[in-house]
Amino acid sequence: GQQNIYKINLVNQKAYQDFIDLLYLKAYSIATIKTYTVEFAQLLYLIKAKPVDKLTIDQLKSYLLYCLQVLKLSENQVHNRINAIKFYYEKVLKQPQLAIEIPRPKKPGLLPKVIHPEDIAKMIKQTVNLKHKTLLMLAYGMGLSVSEVTNLAISDVDSKNMQVHVRGGKGKMDRYANLPAVILPILRTYYLEYKPNKYLFEGQSNEKYSVRSAQQVFKKSLLRAKINKNVGIHSLRHSFATHLLEQGTDISYIQKLLGHADIKTTLIYAQVSKKDIKAVISPLDKIKW
Repeated sequence: GQQNIYKINLVNQKAYQDFIDLLYLKAYSIATIKTYTVEFAQLLYLIKAKPVDKLTIDQLKSYLLYCLQVLKLSENQVHNRINAIKFYYEKVLKQPQLAIEIPRPKKPGLLPKVIHPEDIAKMIKQTVNLKHKTLLMLAYGMGLSVSEVTNLAISDVDSKNMQVHVRGGKGKMDRYANLPAVILPILRTYYLEYKPNKYLFEGQSNEKYSVRSAQQVFKKSLLRAKINKNVGIHSLRHSFATHLLEQGTDISYIQKLLGHADIKTTLIYAQVSKKDIKAVISPLDKIKW
């Protein structure tokens, strides 16, 4: 855990600091920096006084086996550890060949979790707090991730052209999202009532609304609407994409709206959408009895 950061042997403390410095210099997101530093610290803690830059590929493989077989870590967490290790060898040590040889466990093929449009409507209607209602409507209505919603500045909203400038979202690429017409009057009422200073959603002392707060807003809206599903706020983004696909929107447009660099990432929603499957008629139903 986080406490292992303070137990890194003196031998590897410079390597750890170089690792952190390069993450910041390359302008990785705060979430990625936090994940990578914690996961890299686990390796450094375990190897004690052995210099990390002297580890062999076999030793790294043994460490990953230990993570899977002894610590029983999930495939996703092991992937995070591998990403951190690869960053160190590829970017800090400039030894890409060693990083290439590190094998990855197969990730479970989990599909995005989607909420039915009627349930989303129920969640929004049951949310009385105007700030919370506006936040949920923007997240679903424009397919934004939770960090994209909380990062929105007032100046990003262009009501004249009905667009919102989403800055440094997925893959650090800026993009424009369409502002749904139904949100505009609610957004204007919200602005007049809450008078945010810089960010569209602000917490105490005019600070940017935290991701955790936004997640809590979503969880409470689920409870109020009596929706018994194990989903998080990111499912609003998944639902946006899936519902657009079911409405017949071209997949390439959905890719642009979500800010995906690779269309393969967007194509996963084709597996979630039930419209095409429901349209398939069994040959048994074609038989004239």
